[in-house]
Amino acid sequence: MPEERIYVIPLREAKRVPHQRRARMAAKLVREFLKKHMKSDEIKLDLKLNNKLWERGARHPPSKIRVRAVKQDDGSVEASLAE
Repeated sequence: MPEERIYVIPLREAKRVPHQRRARMAAKLVREFLKKHMKSDEIKLDLKLNNKLWERGARHPPSKIRVRAVKQDDGSVEASLAE
């Protein structure tokens, strides 16, 4: 049975890298957060979640994001925007 959780993930650490790489770092932070909290190595980000991270370009990712994480029976985690 899939396990589902909703998290608000802080992305403040993305502001510490050069501004050209901030959205890429934000995606990496989402993956690291979910890897730690859902205890899985396989994380898949939904297209809408990725578009939200890149919505204002590489320089201005959101400071936090609300994510719905679903852990499948095989151990993989699918992350999507929680609306």
